[in-house]
Amino acid sequence: MAPLSDTPPEPISRHRTAEVFRVFLGLGLTSFGGPIAHLGYFRHAFVERRRWLDEARYADLVALCQFLPGPASSQVGFAIGYARAGLPGAFAAWAGFTLPSALLLYAVALGADRLQSGVGADLTHSLKILAVAVVAQAVWGMARTLAPDRTRAAIALLGLALTALIAGAGAQGLAIGLGALLGLAFCRAETQAPAIDALGRAAPRRLGLAAGALFLALALGLPLAASLTGSPALQLFDGIFRSGAFVFGGGHVVLPLLEAETVQRGLVGADAFLAGYGAAQLVPGPLFTFAAYLGALAPAPGGLAGATLALVAIFLPGLLLVLAALPFWDGFRRRSLARAAMRGANAAVVGLLGAALYDPVWTHAILAPRDLVIAVAGFLLLTLWARPPWQVALFTVLAGFIL
Repeated sequence: MAPLSDTPPEPISRHRTAEVFRVFLGLGLTSFGGPIAHLGYFRHAFVERRRWLDEARYADLVALCQFLPGPASSQVGFAIGYARAGLPGAFAAWAGFTLPSALLLYAVALGADRLQSGVGADLTHSLKILAVAVVAQAVWGMARTLAPDRTRAAIALLGLALTALIAGAGAQGLAIGLGALLGLAFCRAETQAPAIDALGRAAPRRLGLAAGALFLALALGLPLAASLTGSPALQLFDGIFRSGAFVFGGGHVVLPLLEAETVQRGLVGADAFLAGYGAAQLVPGPLFTFAAYLGALAPAPGGLAGATLALVAIFLPGLLLVLAALPFWDGFRRRSLARAAMRGANAAVVGLLGAALYDPVWTHAILAPRDLVIAVAGFLLLTLWARPPWQVALFTVLAGFIL
């Protein structure tokens, strides 16, 4: 294909931007089932129905967003919005797809105090059991895909050991970085160069460089600014931003990263954290909007300001990386070293999620034999019967009240 150029795209009309927002708002209200299901909804909406892009271009966008850290389905939607209506369309797509679930989880956070006793406490415990089933399914599926051989299984085990034995967010970063290095050393022979297809609307290189520079500035500057100022808002934004920047391999990987930045730092209780994660399975749209719930519960700034701050922080690194990668993706992904490093990093995140499955998910949810029965039944419904998470959520809630 011809290289992406610096030629600016044609002017974008407000009508086209509004169209992007309207379509993605409909998807944000109806897209249940997690990121893989979201990609299916997107394909139907934009390849088959509206023909905004062809099959090859859509597949290329999916490949790009699965390679980068961040929420893959939201990144694909962001890139489709960019291809359709430039930067205004990209942010319209993100806002439309994200706001419904973010507002719902903010509403859950407002009622969090009512979930501490009586029927509310029973509901909270059922949602924590649901989290066991959902995270176990994620570990199972990711292990089969991202750690299918002895080499990557060993990297996953090392990632699990590091995050289980060393507390704090630094352990997650160490495990992912070490996984990437081991991938460079041991996973190079297993990579194959992908096919090359056009991505659609040309992304200017200067835009990609600016987005990459902003990502690096935030990644390096936020920890320093938060430390120097002591601002609770900056500390929250920094922790959530770093969580979003390290999510490789699937949306559920954000669980251990956010847990380290909120529960381990005393911003949110473990029970409230797991109840919110369970509630996130009930709403449509991206799982990353769970951050809005956590931001609302954080002691400062908390409320709507905290929810907004956390929501922007969790999505911003992934969206910046999409803009940074678009002009250079075709050349970068042909490099065998890059693909090998990603194989190792993805294997390591299987271990991260496996450690989170034990603590805090299992240790806070499975308190009696009946909890184990409900969790295993939920896991089987997800894996063998392929039921969507919201149906399994209804099952766990009803089973919890009955038993």
